[in-house]
Amino acid sequence: MAWIDTVREDEWDGDLAALRDRVVDSEHDRVDNIMQIHSLNPNALAAHDLLYRSAMAGTATLRKVERELVAYVVSLTNDCHY
Repeated sequence: MAWIDTVREDEWDGDLAALRDRVVDSEHDRVDNIMQIHSLNPNALAAHDLLYRSAMAGTATLRKVERELVAYVVSLTNDCHY
């Protein structure tokens, strides 16, 4: 298993604290690991969040469930377990 250093979520301050509300999983009140790995680089975290939001809402031709299915198939194809 790979290990990536991160800033613990309870230690987020400054730019990270400002980003937390944008990236927190409100259902579980925590930041998902895929977003947490950007904690050492707040600019990368903000960019990842914008990319995700654009991909999930950036087209009128696919419903959200269809975009999620595309993401799922891409993850399976890439042998990504996330």
